[in-house]
Amino acid sequence: MPNLPEPGSAEAVNLGEPTEPREAATVILLRDREEDGSLEVLLLRRSAESRFMPSVWVFPGGSLDPEDGEGMHGLAVCARRELQEESSIELDESARLIPLARWVTPEVVTRRFDTWFFLAEAPEGVEAVPDGNEMTAATWIRPVDALAQYESGELAIVFPTLKQIEALALSATTAEALAKAEADPASTAPVLPKVIGDAERHRVVLPHAPGHPAGAPSLPATPGGVERLGPR
Repeated sequence: MPNLPEPGSAEAVNLGEPTEPREAATVILLRDREEDGSLEVLLLRRSAESRFMPSVWVFPGGSLDPEDGEGMHGLAVCARRELQEESSIELDESARLIPLARWVTPEVVTRRFDTWFFLAEAPEGVEAVPDGNEMTAATWIRPVDALAQYESGELAIVFPTLKQIEALALSATTAEALAKAEADPASTAPVLPKVIGDAERHRVVLPHAPGHPAGAPSLPATPGGVERLGPR
């Protein structure tokens, strides 16, 4: 299993009462490569100085601010704002944001999020410029290549991000990915992974896989432990 960078100081295990997850929104920006028309996604690398998930590759996104508003409108505002802040890409309000998934951080993690992953088509001709503070690098990459580079250790990717990339690897183009997400009735259902075991030996289990306390394929523990179950 590929190794991840050491956890940041803000990534802590909580063995007491679970904290309330904060609402968050993430944009998975899609485009088709000029060379062959195959699907690409935008990934950003978090700063090595970050207290939370340092040096890992993620989708642009972050927590809902009060001024963003509430409900789906607020989440859409949050998603566009975070995309612009972290990558300098502005997404017009008329651009479609299609839910791909909604993940809730397990209870054993102190900093928890209720994160909506939205798909959006990249504006034509835009390039990502990382903010240089929270994000230090950007890459457009095919999902299948991202998975291969994760396995080889070239890309550090945390569990929720990895699972969304795996889902997108099943689509050949942006149009196909958007259509599949739009037709998926489960795209807005919250996914709450469980971490079972102890501090030394544990694994992450998804809902509906064998071994899930409520009932979910048993998966090996995420690299680096339970603290690598960040929001995006």
